[in-house]
Amino acid sequence: MNDVKKNFIYNVAYQILKIIMPLITLPYISRIIGADGIGQYSFTYSIVCYFMMFALLGVQKYGNRTIAKTRDNKEEMSKKFKEIYFFQFVMSTIMCVLYLLYVVFFDIEYKTIAYIQIIYVISCAFDINWFFFGMERFKLTVTRNVLIKILALILILIFVKNKDDVWIYTLIMAGCTLLSQLLLLPFLKKSITKTKLEISNVKQHLKPCLKLFLPVIAVTIYKVMDKTMIGWLSGVTELGFYENAEKIISTPIILVDALGTVMLPRMTNLYNKGENKNANNIIEKSLKFIMFLAYPIVFGLIAIAIPFSVVFFGESFEKTGIILSLLSITIPCLAFGNVIRTQYLIPKEKDKEYIISAFLGAFVNFTLNALLIPTLYSVGACIGTIMAELIVVLYQCISVRKEIPVGKYFRESLPFLIKASIMFVCTYSITFLNLNFILDIILKVLIGILTYVFLNLGYISSLIHLKKIHSKKNTNL
Repeated sequence: MNDVKKNFIYNVAYQILKIIMPLITLPYISRIIGADGIGQYSFTYSIVCYFMMFALLGVQKYGNRTIAKTRDNKEEMSKKFKEIYFFQFVMSTIMCVLYLLYVVFFDIEYKTIAYIQIIYVISCAFDINWFFFGMERFKLTVTRNVLIKILALILILIFVKNKDDVWIYTLIMAGCTLLSQLLLLPFLKKSITKTKLEISNVKQHLKPCLKLFLPVIAVTIYKVMDKTMIGWLSGVTELGFYENAEKIISTPIILVDALGTVMLPRMTNLYNKGENKNANNIIEKSLKFIMFLAYPIVFGLIAIAIPFSVVFFGESFEKTGIILSLLSITIPCLAFGNVIRTQYLIPKEKDKEYIISAFLGAFVNFTLNALLIPTLYSVGACIGTIMAELIVVLYQCISVRKEIPVGKYFRESLPFLIKASIMFVCTYSITFLNLNFILDIILKVLIGILTYVFLNLGYISSLIHLKKIHSKKNTNL
């Protein structure tokens, strides 16, 4: 577990940077290019995401899982990597051509920005993060990401100066993504052996990639399609409000994703060795810990959403606060579902259950978006997203209830929900003091943290005690 802890710390360190970065860039970008500029970037990016999705075609999760299973045999692992990567490179090349044809021949808005977005598709051809994740070499990927994020921040602050600089912002974001992929290539040579690529063996990876690609399609529908639909049905300004709220929501989700990214290869390896009891024990601890974090984040965001949006993005972004409050409701669903998905369904190769849950969520989201966005605009998209995430996690829990005790895990998390509710009452009461927004936010955050920590001293002390036990064991070894 020592390696898992190190990998989690590496990921959390990077995720903290990803939390800090928006705190600098989002207020700046919101004031410089405005909701309309943010909407233009978000809308064109939502389109390019579909081409990126087909370029990778489920390779990221399938490749991660395959490398984790074969990493003890370097020659076999090298062979599998080359076969999977060849498949990825071919698909990425095809998607680059198709995207270029789309931009050239279709009468689309924001054509200049759309042309620049092709860099994202090109970057898919060089994305080998899945290999290093499968090898559990997280320090390398984290170090690279930190450097690229800092570079992007510096470039944005230097070159994005007015509302007409949306194209520069797009170029920086896309260009840094491509650069981050290219920086990993030199490290690949030391990790794999020279093996001959058998093109005939590549086709064996098509079916399993497609299996994991199906949920990617579904997730894209309710993660990206809502932005596309807001842009089509209610305009890019409304999309700008929604985009900013979603970026704030993605900040706490970063911690959830960090745990999932670290645990997926480890759990795959454990199940592959038949260590089911150990794996299930890890799932229980992970769920308890992640829900301990998720519930207070929800109530904390709801308490400060409106004043935070005004202070952070500017007075014209007050509606972002309403959207932020609504989207925060999805956090517990995302957290619980992420653990079930990355620590059980995918490692156990239960792709059918994963696929069905994703398509159910996509169907619900698309249907509600079509019904609600024309009248409720971005708020309608929020309702669709909330219901989609709820359906996804419910189906996943039902599908695995006979193999792992998800009911027990959920009941163990309920005390955190109750304590987070008490925290919310204490925190939200500050609103009635009618303080200025900045002081209101500071007091709410401080009172919220102190209240929740005090109510959970027992659980926090148990985590510290557990850490000390592991440290002693490692010292003795």
